[in-house]
Amino acid sequence: MSELKDRLRTDLTAAIKGRDQVRSSTLRMVLSAITNVEVSGKQARELSDEDVLGVLTSEAKKRREAAEAFDEGGRAESAEKERAEAEVIAGYLPAQMDEAEIRDLVTATIADLGVAGDGMRAMGRVMGVLTPRTKGRADGGAVAAEVRRQLGS
Repeated sequence: MSELKDRLRTDLTAAIKGRDQVRSSTLRMVLSAITNVEVSGKQARELSDEDVLGVLTSEAKKRREAAEAFDEGGRAESAEKERAEAEVIAGYLPAQMDEAEIRDLVTATIADLGVAGDGMRAMGRVMGVLTPRTKGRADGGAVAAEVRRQLGS
């Protein structure tokens, strides 16, 4: 079984015992999402740590997007709840890359591939190399935006 999944279950038990409502409900939701992925498809399977990390990343992104939507709708209390859940999930994700790290990685990848003058035609090749390197550590949209910016200039 995945070490990360075990850690989530152990932390859920501790949160329930400690009566931490936000943490326990968030961890239940994450474990439920993991189970849903495991049983989806034609055959049930056990997720690896990398797969669990992917589920955590998508759940964190959902929380960020929901918080923004609630803010725009004038529902500050709901937005705050979503942010609290995202913060709990972020504790299980690797350290996120900042803009400078993303920019440097994109620059290095474009130079390594030798596609600096190819323009937007090289977008797929560059993203194909960057996506595995940044998985779980950077938002794909932010990486794609930086690639577009650098290839477009």
